[in-house]
Amino acid sequence: MYPNLYYAFRDLFGVEWKFLHFVNSFGFFVALSFLGAAFTLSLELKRKESLGLLQAKEEIHVVGKPASLSELLINFFFGFILGFKLIGLFISDSPLAANPQDFIFSSAGSLPAGLILGFLFAGLKWWEKNKQKLPQPEERKIRIWPHDRVGDLVIIAAVFGFLGAKIFNSLENWNEFVRNPIESLASFSGLTFYGGLICAALAIWYYAKRRNIGFWHLNDAAAPGLMLAYAIGRIGCQVAGDGDWGIINSAYYTNPELKLIPMAPNAFHSVVAKNTDLYLSQFGTLEIPQKFVRSPAYLPDWFFAYSYPHNVINEGLKIPECTDTFCSYLPLPVFPTPLYETIICLVLFVIIWSVRKRFTVPGTLFAFYLILNGLQRFFIEKIRVNTKYNIFGFHPTQAEIISSLLVLTGVALLIILPKRYRKKSQPEPVSTSDV
Repeated sequence: MYPNLYYAFRDLFGVEWKFLHFVNSFGFFVALSFLGAAFTLSLELKRKESLGLLQAKEEIHVVGKPASLSELLINFFFGFILGFKLIGLFISDSPLAANPQDFIFSSAGSLPAGLILGFLFAGLKWWEKNKQKLPQPEERKIRIWPHDRVGDLVIIAAVFGFLGAKIFNSLENWNEFVRNPIESLASFSGLTFYGGLICAALAIWYYAKRRNIGFWHLNDAAAPGLMLAYAIGRIGCQVAGDGDWGIINSAYYTNPELKLIPMAPNAFHSVVAKNTDLYLSQFGTLEIPQKFVRSPAYLPDWFFAYSYPHNVINEGLKIPECTDTFCSYLPLPVFPTPLYETIICLVLFVIIWSVRKRFTVPGTLFAFYLILNGLQRFFIEKIRVNTKYNIFGFHPTQAEIISSLLVLTGVALLIILPKRYRKKSQPEPVSTSDV
């Protein structure tokens, strides 16, 4: 596992660049997922614009004005934060700098770097505005197409997606949240995809309404990118070993040399008994969810049972003679569900991208995406570790509930939207009094 890019570059290229300690592997792949989604969204919006399905909006902008005090202060603030925290992270001798997350949410930082970068950002804003200054500021109409707003959409999705993911994760793991709410909310780990999807969708709906962008056309344009982003994001989960893995595969155990060893079905409980403290702390019971699945000869064992050595959450037993920050492995390997979701969602992305032009009714491609995404997540939940609820004798996980609702919503939209579209497309009947 590669908790951050330092470990990846060290193992893959034999270089030890210390600054890569600060680049979290999961965050790196999340950033790539947003870039992939933004690229496909931009392509789809341009295609819809060329077909006349989306229109530009004229906005009045005042040009030629010097930088205002508020603009200078805002740029100084952002520059100061970046300098104080980001540059401070690289040059600080504080012990907190060993863990970027702890450093960012602490009061530690570099005041000189913050002031220098703050004044630099404010100065650049003043210089940029001064270059465009006119003797008399004037109003100009500017045509802005939906694809010009992709940057705004990505930022909105990132901010509200992160907030939603944290909120839903706190609800899903309520006991952990109650024990330490500040750490739970401030942590970069523990993100629930569907929480992010729901909150980001609501924020983007409001933004699209304010900018007169066709909501259903926007949803259709986003559908392929959403599936691609999910697939890339799951690579980050797998690479970092963030705990978002499956249940135990009791067909194997991991020895201290990190090798998978096949074992008999009745040997599972003896391994659990040897690690009672570990599994009680994880599950609160020794009745642990598990399945016995042997890997077929044409696939490697780790495809069905993975021990996540050096995982980023340091869960499991200590790796002998390991002196790094991340030195844990799982004695009973688990199903690598992030890997499965990456493969499945890449295939689903190709399917959605291939058939996108066949969905002519606005919103139906997005409905198709909801069904595919909901189905894959519902079935992968059968081998994932998640908190279960007790609802009228049923014990679904949060993701099973939401994924079921997504499938039902998608089916409902596929039924309702075509009917509304046909009704809207029919010409108004001519009144006999108008003849």
